Amino acid sequence: MEKISVVISCYNEEKSIPLFYKEMERVRKKDFKDIEFEYIFVNDGSEDTTIDVIKELNKKDKKVRYISFSRNFGKEAAMYAGLEASEGDYVTLMDADLQDPPSILRKMYDAIKEENYDVVGTRRVTRKGEPKIRSFFARMFYKIINKMSEIEMVDGARDYRLMTRQVVDSIISMKEYNRYSKGIVSFVGYKTKWIEYENIKRVAGETKWSFWKLFKYALEGITAFSTIPLIISSIIGLIFCLVSFIIIVFIIVKTLIFGDPTSGWPSLACIIFFIGGIQLFSLGIIGQYLSKTYLEVKRRPIYIVKETEKSK
Repeated sequence: MEKISVVISCYNEEKSIPLFYKEMERVRKKDFKDIEFEYIFVNDGSEDTTIDVIKELNKKDKKVRYISFSRNFGKEAAMYAGLEASEGDYVTLMDADLQDPPSILRKMYDAIKEENYDVVGTRRVTRKGEPKIRSFFARMFYKIINKMSEIEMVDGARDYRLMTRQVVDSIISMKEYNRYSKGIVSFVGYKTKWIEYENIKRVAGETKWSFWKLFKYALEGITAFSTIPLIISSIIGLIFCLVSFIIIVFIIVKTLIFGDPTSGWPSLACIIFFIGGIQLFSLGIIGQYLSKTYLEVKRRPIYIVKETEKSK
C-alpha cells in the first residue's frame, strides 16, 4: 500500500491543530481509502500548548507523529525536519491553519499518478483578505526575483505541494543553513504542475508573518538564488568612478580658465554624501552575502530536536 506523509509546521497553533486534523481525516476517509497516511507535526518552539495538543492526538491516533524543537528555528527548519522524518512514497507540506485546503489533495495525487508529474504545487490566484500594501510588495518581490534569478519563482506559490520520494530526497540532500524552500524546489527541477485556488482565511489564530519577517524572508530568497545585487553594486561603483573622473577634469579645466576654485562647495558636499550613501549601500549588499557565507561555514545544525513520539 502506498503511503502519503503530511508534514505540518506548527508555531502557536493550539486552536488550529484539532480543526486541521479533523478536516484531514475527513478527506482521507473520503478520497484516500486505499492509501496509508502519516501526519508529522513539527512543533517549532511554540509558546502555547501546541505540543500538548499534538501529544493528545498521538495517543488517539498512531498515524500522528511529532517532532518538537528545543526552540523556535523558523518554518524553513520545521519543513526540512519534517521532510527528513517522512517515510511516505509521497510527501506534502501543509500549514495547520487550513489555508492550504486538504480538499484538493486528491487532485494533486491524481496529477502525479495519472499525468506523470513529479511535483504538484499550489498557487493563490487572489490575495483577498490580505492588506493591500502587503499584497503589493509580494507581487513586486516576485517580479524582482524573477528578473534576478535564473530559476523561476511562481507568483502566489505556496509551500503546499505534493512531491514524489525522489524529489523529497533531492531537497533533503541540499543541507544549506540559509534555506528558501520555494527556490530550492525550483532549483532541483522535475516536472511540475500548478493548481490554482482562491485565497482562504485562517480557521483560527493569527498569522505569525509580520511585514518585517516577510521582508527578511524576501532578502533570504534574493541572496540565496541570485548574485545580481553584487553585480549591480559593482556597476554602480564603476559608473561613479567614471563620473568622478569627469568631474575632476571639469573642475581642473574650469579653475585654469576661470579661476574661483572655492565656489560650489554646497553641491560638492551633497555629492560626497550621495556617493557615501552609495558606498554604504554597496557594502550592505556585500555584507548580506558575507553573513550568509559566515553562517554556512559554521556548519551549525538547521534545527535541534527536543523530543519526538519515539522518545517519550
